[in-house]
Amino acid sequence: MRNILIILAHPNLANSQINRTFIDAIEQNDKVTIHDLYLTYPDGVIDIDAEQTKLSSADVVIFQHPFYWYSAPAILKEWFDLVLQFNYAYGPKGNALKGKQWLTVITTGGSKEAYCTQGHNRFTIRELLTPFDQTAHLCEMEFLPPFVAHSARNLSKNPDKLKHLAEQYQKFIHELQDDNFDSESVSHLQTLNQRWEQ
Repeated sequence: MRNILIILAHPNLANSQINRTFIDAIEQNDKVTIHDLYLTYPDGVIDIDAEQTKLSSADVVIFQHPFYWYSAPAILKEWFDLVLQFNYAYGPKGNALKGKQWLTVITTGGSKEAYCTQGHNRFTIRELLTPFDQTAHLCEMEFLPPFVAHSARNLSKNPDKLKHLAEQYQKFIHELQDDNFDSESVSHLQTLNQRWEQ
């Protein structure tokens, strides 16, 4: 069974119904380490050595956060800038993360329809996540198709749908743990995305 590290970056987790529900669904799993950046570093000063030590024991690294301004909250950008160092994560000697899997788990306020060429945001989520994909590539990590929960405001008002979403997330984590997830099976993720918005 593989170890999963969740790098959680939400500046107000207590008031985030969806992200809090995600975490509640998996926090009893002893092979999953949930690492809350805002809780760990309230002063914003990141311990690079400690972060790299956490990464060393992970097979799968999940970056879970709201999708702020088509990117990540500030502390996660700082984490990328500091932790993914030359000759650690990339460069001639930088192979510490080679072969690990990278999964982005995000919530958006906008609907799935808003994230397309004809939509309000003009680009798909996959296109907007290109910098993350390239970062994973540079670190020789496998970038998995993103796990996206659209229409977060509407979803948080429907307990049954939110419960179903948490169960799907929990199932997905188990698939990653057991190395049963086929990263080429995009249709599997698309099915989950459709369920979230129904």
